[in-house]
Amino acid sequence: MSTVPAPELGAVLHLLRDGRSRTRAELARTTGLSRSTMSTRIDELLRLGLVAPVGDAGSTGGRPAATFALAPASRLAVGVDLGATHARIAVTDLTGHELAGHLEQLRIADGPDIVLDRVATVLAELVTGLDRPLGDVVGVGVGLPGPVDHMTGRPTKPPIMPGWDGTDVVGALRQRLGNIAVLVDNDVNLMALGEHATALPDVEHLLYVKVATGIGSGIIADGRIHRGAQGSAGDLGHIAVPGAEPVRCACGNTGCLEAIAGGGAVAARLTEQGVPARTTSDVVDLVRHGDLRAAAAVRDAGRSIGAVLASCVSLLNPSAVVVGGSMSRAGEHLIAGIREVVYSRSLPLATQHLRVATSIAGARAGVLGGAHAAAEHAFAHPALLTRDAAVSAPESAAATA
Repeated sequence: MSTVPAPELGAVLHLLRDGRSRTRAELARTTGLSRSTMSTRIDELLRLGLVAPVGDAGSTGGRPAATFALAPASRLAVGVDLGATHARIAVTDLTGHELAGHLEQLRIADGPDIVLDRVATVLAELVTGLDRPLGDVVGVGVGLPGPVDHMTGRPTKPPIMPGWDGTDVVGALRQRLGNIAVLVDNDVNLMALGEHATALPDVEHLLYVKVATGIGSGIIADGRIHRGAQGSAGDLGHIAVPGAEPVRCACGNTGCLEAIAGGGAVAARLTEQGVPARTTSDVVDLVRHGDLRAAAAVRDAGRSIGAVLASCVSLLNPSAVVVGGSMSRAGEHLIAGIREVVYSRSLPLATQHLRVATSIAGARAGVLGGAHAAAEHAFAHPALLTRDAAVSAPESAAATA
């Protein structure tokens, strides 16, 4: 256990997060502490492996002063992205650099016991494969494909997750992983965080739209995720499409965007037209192989999404609308349909500098966002960073990023 209180060490770590090396004297001046006090903190951080000497600072005379920087690989963060039919897990360092990853087919409808057992097993294998103890993991950020109460991390009546309603995902994973801190959020919120942190860090206002079997969005406002009062902000898929057919949605309403433009809806429409397709992947494959009816169907889906996004753009005034999810792999057809309607229906001032583009982080946005959320939480609660690897993490709720 650290001999210096975690908040005191955390203040030094916070200064070193920018990646720039500093001398003890620079750190002491910035914090207003004495050099002897700062030396004690640096020595403790060196013992814990959280900082490392990186050479000598320039000097006009005498012995050059040693400089120190954060050692990002000293601790690990994990992101878990669970979709309707897949599980993606990534282990990163404290700066989000991916060290190990895994992707497999896994049905969320199989229920929490099967899914979380598998997640815990793969996570442990990935960490062990890096020759690291589980105690080096400062947190796990998990994205679920449904509404999540962000205060508790429990899914709330998720339409495509039978058996998950009210499940204590945080407690279940902590039981399996030895009390590692766990954060649970809606998958699209973590995708928005991942896109913002890794690809668009300078964009303070961003709307991330996931188009796959379902449709959802994550909102970055003033550089932070916006969840709303109960965590349901961004539930784009269940907004009614203006003038759409009254198609029944899984949520019980009719005319929802997800029921009109989701991957399953597009596949069903193509099948009715004599172009067999069962899944979003089938639709994407058809488009990539040049099927004109599939391309037209995807572009029509883009127009429906654009009809809903036009109102969102006027309301939120983002700098960028980023489109991810498996349907985004259908090339420019989806984006073209979205742009067509958004630029024609939104207010000119809102679209003056608006960028509508496909995700740069791509399929890894969710796991990178989960790992980023876990690392952010650890820096906000430095006891998670400064504990020795053999000591279990303290109790943690489903914290916000």
